[in-house]
Amino acid sequence: MKTTLLKTASCLAFLFACSVCPTVGQSAFNGGAASKDTTRDAANWLSLGARSTAGVDEPVAIVAGQPIYERDLADAIAAQILQIRQQEYQIKSKALDELIRRKVLETEARKRGTSVDRLQEEVDSKVPDPADAEIEGYYLAVKNQINQPLQQIKPQLQKAIKLLKVQQARQDYADSLRGKTEIAVMLRPPRTEVNFDPTRVLGDPKAPVTIVSFSDFQCPYCKNAADTMRLLVAKYNGKVKVAFRDFPMRTIHPRAEAAAEAARCAGDQGKFWEFHDALFANQSKLDETSLTATAQKLGLDDKLFQSCLSSAKSKAQVEQDVLDGTRAGVTGTPGFFINGAFVNGSQPQTEFEKIIDAELAAIKARRSSLK
Repeated sequence: MKTTLLKTASCLAFLFACSVCPTVGQSAFNGGAASKDTTRDAANWLSLGARSTAGVDEPVAIVAGQPIYERDLADAIAAQILQIRQQEYQIKSKALDELIRRKVLETEARKRGTSVDRLQEEVDSKVPDPADAEIEGYYLAVKNQINQPLQQIKPQLQKAIKLLKVQQARQDYADSLRGKTEIAVMLRPPRTEVNFDPTRVLGDPKAPVTIVSFSDFQCPYCKNAADTMRLLVAKYNGKVKVAFRDFPMRTIHPRAEAAAEAARCAGDQGKFWEFHDALFANQSKLDETSLTATAQKLGLDDKLFQSCLSSAKSKAQVEQDVLDGTRAGVTGTPGFFINGAFVNGSQPQTEFEKIIDAELAAIKARRSSLK
């Protein structure tokens, strides 16, 4: 209820400021690899653009006789291109949701021998007028933006709140019809091929859905996400696996990189996930002394562990993860690729489940088509 109040209050403020209000409740569904693999989509996109406009791979610039081609831009702009593709998908997804709602309404209207307008009028008639207490609550939430006394603005607030409730009721009705209708959605989010280290995989290695997680051991959101990943692997037993990749945010988490290197050293002794869990269990103990103590507690060979820490091996591996993540479009932590579909930030478990369920359904459909 509090979330709805805040969303509607924000929408009301926008309505009064610009005389425009979006529909309430709509939202967007939102391992050491060679670096060229993680930017393949962007490179293909760029080369396609070059061929379509010129027909040949012509240079876009020449510096002291040395040509620069569009394919040379891939590393520099891959992340931005992938973000644009993600935005394009979100726009298409929103538009598709609206079209699907319209189609199910038209189907229901034909069944009942009436029109879509009549159906919506029926829905509208069941929406009550906002009570005084409700109007006052919304007013308190936006009064600093409206800057007018309640009595003066009350009729406009009442009309605006009623409009929002009607819009929400119409959407809820259409969504209820959608749940009863057989619908196949073929629109898929953009994919990015991101490889991973098979020795740092949680769950069945043969699981059809792979979540590649770019994470930071000092990031509190990553701790929450790590818990979510374990729950997903348990819920989708044998169907989902999680691959861990490092993405220490050095500027804001100064101890994250050393923790990542230590976790890799623990992995060399077969204890990566145990070390991973210990680090997230107490993010205040990521200093060198604490990392060594954690290794001892887990029964790691101290000489091997210290030798690993002092070598450049783990540092180079962490750096490669950061490089691959950046080229794949990761700009913060946590960041995920679910069978190549990007999910940014720590999301509720239900958001991951939506994507996983869609992936499993698509896999099932492809297998059925081959029979």
